[in-house]
Amino acid sequence: MPDFAAPVERLIDELKHLPGIGQKTAQRLAFHLLRAAPEDALALAEAIRDAREKIRACSICYNITDADPCLYCAGPARNRKTICVVEEAHNILAIEKTRTYSGMYHVLGGALSPLSGRGPEQLHIKSLIERLKGGTVEEIIIATNPTAEGEATAVYLSKLLKPLGVRVTRIGVGIPVGADLEYADEVTMLKAMEGRRDL
Repeated sequence: MPDFAAPVERLIDELKHLPGIGQKTAQRLAFHLLRAAPEDALALAEAIRDAREKIRACSICYNITDADPCLYCAGPARNRKTICVVEEAHNILAIEKTRTYSGMYHVLGGALSPLSGRGPEQLHIKSLIERLKGGTVEEIIIATNPTAEGEATAVYLSKLLKPLGVRVTRIGVGIPVGADLEYADEVTMLKAMEGRRDL
């Protein structure tokens, strides 16, 4: 026998599909939505539907957008000589927050992960190479995550792109600002030591 009415059970089950949401949190969210004003709950449902129907991938860089090309690819002030390669579209926001990068982007759609069945053909690598054919791109910045998959992807891209005559760089990794060295794991400390610079 179900604990709640069928529509509530269905709502809880759907909420559990969201990342980081377990049974208890799904229940709390469901009951919050049921207590909310009807217009607030319907506004959330409409926002989800609107995003699913209107958001698509940019035909140039694969960023998520409601207009094609996206605002970065269409931006007249963007530096077209540099392309920053990221794993997922939400990674762009972290780079944009620095207010120091004004180049273009390319979203791979993940990282190489043979164990998960994700090889080069599942990523947007061919379209990245196509973007280099115009000869205007001078540098590719590889900003994949500092994980085993991200590092493997960076190495793969480097070997693939360097023969094409473009400069390939990798974002720095290591100890974050404000962190204590005693809490750094071995890999983070190793990357920090490898990436050291002159003062």
